[in-house]
Formats: sequence, structure tokens, C-alpha cells
Amino acid sequence: MLITADYSAGRLTIHLEGELDHHSARRGMADIERLLDEYMPRDAILDMSALTFMDSAGIALILRTERRMRRAGGRASVENPAQQPLRVLDAAGIDRMIPVRGGLRT
Repeated sequence: MLITADYSAGRLTIHLEGELDHHSARRGMADIERLLDEYMPRDAILDMSALTFMDSAGIALILRTERRMRRAGGRASVENPAQQPLRVLDAAGIDRMIPVRGGLRT
């Protein structure tokens, strides 16, 4: 999985690309924590538009990011999940805990 980020006006957009599984989740969370420490954003957006696969490790990564942001007084959300990650998010009911915006529901 490749992680890149854009920061502007208190908003950190973290772009996730490729596959998010138990092999990549640990390194991915370390990268996200480093970005959160570096920018200390008010809002952290996990952009999943280029994420082709996600399993339950992705849910853990999302919840850990949300918890970290909440403890720091910020907010986290998910944007533009591709079809397969969106199915995982819907099955987990993640939108009851964190906003999920965009993504095509079929």
C-alpha cells in the first residue's frame, strides 16, 4: 500500500492506494501516525479512492486513526471509498462511528 498526503488549512488528506490488508496495516498505521504528529491537523481525511482491496485490518486502521484524532480534539473521516472497500465498510457499519463520504453504493 502506498500512502501520500496533502495538507491545507488544518485539513490533512491521507491518500491510500493499493491493498490494505494485515500485512500492510502495521506499516500504514505507523505512516499515518507520523503524518498526524508532523501536521497535527484539525481534520484527518482517509481518501480511499485508489484503494483496490481492504480487509478487516483496514477497519482497525480507520478506528485507530479516529481514536487518535478524537483524543487530540480533532475529527477523522473516510472519503471516496472504492467499491470493494465500501462493501467492507458497509458490512462493518463503520459509518455509525466515523463519517463516510462519497463512494458508489450499488
